[in-house]
Amino acid sequence: MHLPVIDFQSPDAAPTFCQSLHSTGFAVLTRHPLQQTLVEGIYAEWLQFFQSEAKHAYAHDAVRHDGYFSPAVSETAKGHTQRDLKEFFHIYPWGRYPAEVSDAARRYYAQGNALAQTLLGWVEAHSPPEVRARYSMPLPNMLDGSDHTLLRVLHYPPLTGDEPVGALRAAAHGDINLLTLLPAATEPGLQVLGQDGGWHDVPCDFNFLIVNIGDMLAEASGHHYPSTVHRVLNPVGAARAKPRISLPLFLHPRREVVLSERYTVGSYFDERMLELRGPAVPE
Repeated sequence: MHLPVIDFQSPDAAPTFCQSLHSTGFAVLTRHPLQQTLVEGIYAEWLQFFQSEAKHAYAHDAVRHDGYFSPAVSETAKGHTQRDLKEFFHIYPWGRYPAEVSDAARRYYAQGNALAQTLLGWVEAHSPPEVRARYSMPLPNMLDGSDHTLLRVLHYPPLTGDEPVGALRAAAHGDINLLTLLPAATEPGLQVLGQDGGWHDVPCDFNFLIVNIGDMLAEASGHHYPSTVHRVLNPVGAARAKPRISLPLFLHPRREVVLSERYTVGSYFDERMLELRGPAVPE
């Protein structure tokens, strides 16, 4: 499977981006507006936060799903029996935020939402007419007024050798939302399942922004845009001693938005939550 690297600033960026999403469920952008220095700063300060005891003061809220999720309450992907080898912090506009870090992640949240409007506009404009007719409203409008978009700061600790047999940093899964924006992580490991049935490495370069389709966009588009299964492999060799930080932004519409004849956003999300053995949406 070929994942072309798309120049965000090129004249043909929009149709090329949408063709990649249609063909693979993923797209890779370069020269995009999200600031590399901002992302690198977030990675550095949040790694220190996860390595401290301060994180335990923000233990997750079982109802609202904001705050810190320890490895003991990490997710078990649908169809798997072992929890993922990760811990993470959920950032919502209304949720708790650690006093031990700067406001950089909040600024990134705002930048990512602004970029999302552009990307969803591209998807809207380059959907075939019969697909565009399925949307209950313009795709960018689905995010208007939504406070459900989630920024997840993920920490995959170094491996110790005591991990349960079969446990992965992130077992194979699909995302639930419209689109996911993911700057390259601090370490490789992300793979996507191709139509050929094989697993393919996703580029890990700080110049790249990975965008993948979630199940809600697949549902809204009649699966013209496929939600592609992906995973994060455990490192081998010397890389086992390295932590991994990543920063997915999951774009969620308002709960009342109609996705299809079968689902609103709220009913679809609630159904998927019942299928998961974890507290929230996996990366």
